[in-house]
Amino acid sequence: MNEKACPDCHVITAGSSCPNCKTSGLSDDFSGLVIVFDSEDSAIAKAMKIDKKGRYALRVR
Repeated sequence: MNEKACPDCHVITAGSSCPNCKTSGLSDDFSGLVIVFDSEDSAIAKAMKIDKKGRYALRVR
């Protein structure tokens, strides 16, 4: 299945809308992958302003 990323919150999903912010305009042109297990202890999650665990794209075009 083709995965897409949300241009607003960078969540990667296989669905037709973002499960995080409910945006329907997803992009299949993204690069990088960050998997967050614990957002409180992750410096990368803090830098990307992520507060939930999940899979995120570094760059969404």
